[in-house]
Amino acid sequence: MMAVDIYTKVTCFYCMRAKALLDDMDVSYNEIKIDGDAPLREKMITRSQGATTVPQIFINNSHIGGCDDLFALHAQGKLASLLAS
Repeated sequence: MMAVDIYTKVTCFYCMRAKALLDDMDVSYNEIKIDGDAPLREKMITRSQGATTVPQIFINNSHIGGCDDLFALHAQGKLASLLAS
């Protein structure tokens, strides 16, 4: 089963956009809110190999990047197949 993790902050516009795209595609995801949680933020940074901005998105434990990366995959027609694998 496909697993999608998305690290977010409540007031992040890009997080909202990324979640909206996933919602529009009927994709279930695990939202990990890092607001005020330094250990979770550090875990995100480590897991994404140094990325400090949100959202950080992982599909089947593979780091795909942030909101722009998610939308780029979608525009290229690659997101649906990645989610199906």
